Amino acid sequence: MSSKLDGGSGIIMLGTYFYHEIFKKTIVGFGTLFNNIELRRTDPNLDKTQVMKVPLAYGPAEKYLARLRQTPDPQQAKIQITLPRIAFELTGITYDSSRKVAPTQIVRVDDKKSFMPVPYNLDFELNILSKNQDDALQIVEQILPFFQPSYSITINMMPEIGESKDIIVNLDSVTYRDDYDGDFDQRRTLIYTLKFTAKTYIYGPVRDITQIRKAIVDTYSSMDQVNAPRVQRYTVEPDPIDAESGDDFGFNEVFSEFTDIQKWNPVTGEDEPI
Repeated sequence: MSSKLDGGSGIIMLGTYFYHEIFKKTIVGFGTLFNNIELRRTDPNLDKTQVMKVPLAYGPAEKYLARLRQTPDPQQAKIQITLPRIAFELTGITYDSSRKVAPTQIVRVDDKKSFMPVPYNLDFELNILSKNQDDALQIVEQILPFFQPSYSITINMMPEIGESKDIIVNLDSVTYRDDYDGDFDQRRTLIYTLKFTAKTYIYGPVRDITQIRKAIVDTYSSMDQVNAPRVQRYTVEPDPIDAESGDDFGFNEVFSEFTDIQKWNPVTGEDEPI
């Protein structure tokens, strides 16, 4: 996309402040998918089932592994992090040319407008950390059936223009590793890593729509832009002049005849010699 100096032409330049929190909303929307996963453990001796909500946090798996590997202070052992838990993070942002549309199209609502959004893919990594295999498999099995391989979430992208979009989240891969070196004093940690791609959109600034209240068209006797005499002018205005787009209104049309060699200057609002 090229840019020009804004000399009253209405072109939006780099440096015009706007922030729609699109990336933030997409990250929150992605994390919300995994916010209510439960884990159940049955004690055969007591014939009771323990139900717990799996903690969810933003951050890399290595952060929690480092916490687990720390030698706990005996007085602080009770606050050591517990497993299982789910951690996710944003790992990449890439432009998606396959979803590109004409950049000159606009999204318009009432008196607001914005150019069509730009498609971007957000890459996420979701890590499931657990001490035993059954806990991890319970969590994984509550996630995988919903991705075949996609799942759709609706995000209110631009409240000011009422723009909501269905964001497709693709499950790209599932990997597994056992983070256990064999030492007797080492805590065992099973890690399932799920990689996702969220197909989101980025919007530019929202602008007020300037309504055209009067149109003037001059016609000439030939294509000679220098010497051809002006023949006729067509002027049209809404009736009433303060009508809005949803009102019931008509038009006032005026046809004027000319034989001079002049030209309408839309800046000064006057006829000027060619």
